[in-house]
Amino acid sequence: MTGITAALPPGPPLPRAVQAALLARYWPRFVAACHRRYGAAFTLRVSSLGTIVYLADSADMKAVFAGSPHIFHAGEANSMLSGLLGDSSVLVIDDEVHADRRRLMMAPFTRAAVDRQAAAMAEIAAEAITGWPVGRSFAVAPRMSAITLEVILRTVIGASDPARLAQLRTVLPRLLNLNTVESLSIADSRLLQRRPWRGVRDRIAAADRLLYAEIAERRADPALADRTDALAMLIRAAGEDGRAMTDRELRDQLMTLLLAGHDTTATALSWALERLTRHPEILAKATNAAETGDDDYLDAVAKETLRIRPVVFDVGRVLTEPVDIAGYRLPAGVMVAPGIGLAHADAARYPDPGRFDPDRMVGTTPGPTDWLPFGGGNRRCLGATFALTEMRVVLREVLRRVDWETTDEPGERQRVKHVVLTPHRGGRVTARAIDS
Repeated sequence: MTGITAALPPGPPLPRAVQAALLARYWPRFVAACHRRYGAAFTLRVSSLGTIVYLADSADMKAVFAGSPHIFHAGEANSMLSGLLGDSSVLVIDDEVHADRRRLMMAPFTRAAVDRQAAAMAEIAAEAITGWPVGRSFAVAPRMSAITLEVILRTVIGASDPARLAQLRTVLPRLLNLNTVESLSIADSRLLQRRPWRGVRDRIAAADRLLYAEIAERRADPALADRTDALAMLIRAAGEDGRAMTDRELRDQLMTLLLAGHDTTATALSWALERLTRHPEILAKATNAAETGDDDYLDAVAKETLRIRPVVFDVGRVLTEPVDIAGYRLPAGVMVAPGIGLAHADAARYPDPGRFDPDRMVGTTPGPTDWLPFGGGNRRCLGATFALTEMRVVLREVLRRVDWETTDEPGERQRVKHVVLTPHRGGRVTARAIDS
């Protein structure tokens, strides 16, 4: 215990409700301000979330990600999402159940499996781009959202029935884009029985009907063994005891993939265009890469975008027993939060961290606690390869098919939207011309 103090790290002496409001409205700015004032480890006390110890030091982050999953519970930290995702979602479970579920879900997200979906991603992006406006400013975030949703519908869910596809395109966005008040019912499912939130309950029920119909259709497909969509691969997967996932478990994983892989990737793509159109030389280089097939540079653009504009600012782990970290003896029940955004803005890790510079990502492999937009350890995002591939493929289509205007307007601010950080104006851009 030498050098270890039993007290929590310092933090703002504000009421819990005030800290909750500051996080909800000014998440990155509030956390960054606390980091500057209190150092590499600091404590926030937030109503509804409890006590959170933020970590910015690389060694402390490594201790969390390399720590025992029985002690560092990510599922417990994500429990407020179970109202939408379901109790068996890979995001909200821990320990051996999580390890087994994660193993079952690996097959659709291997490099080989993702590469097989790249052509479909490119086709979907090319189809969507033809309908984008020319000669006037527009918010690109909703357009990117339509692309990433279609990618998930066709490659993850494998939907092909025209009528059901049309319904999914309508129902899922209404469920995944809840406003602040509606989102309260996700954290507390009891609210779904009350009048202001019954609409959310109905949206969940409508989405469930469609997802269960897809599951039933896939199970009955005589060509199931040959299908490459993620749902088919999940149905084929079996646990160590030979038990396949139930319909309910499949539904929960599909909803998880929709939530984790739709808005997040769309937001990252929106930030990429927002950044590129404010840096003419980088835009020209990226456009040339798209036209010549230089995927390495497009990957670098995607990685640098995720560094300078992380879609999620931190990840959480609830301690199940006391842990010594950052010079403190943290008690059980505390949530530790490695700060993704804090690491990405650290000048010791990235010289001139506020500069958008994809070249810094070319030919390098940042350390796991230096570049961590997908989290780390045994809970690193299953869909990381899928998301990076989708970003590269969509960027290639967007840059080689569209002639973009640049702008000297200030960069868009990060706006908190549920658990992601979006451009506050939706990533406004202007296309000069679009090639069919």
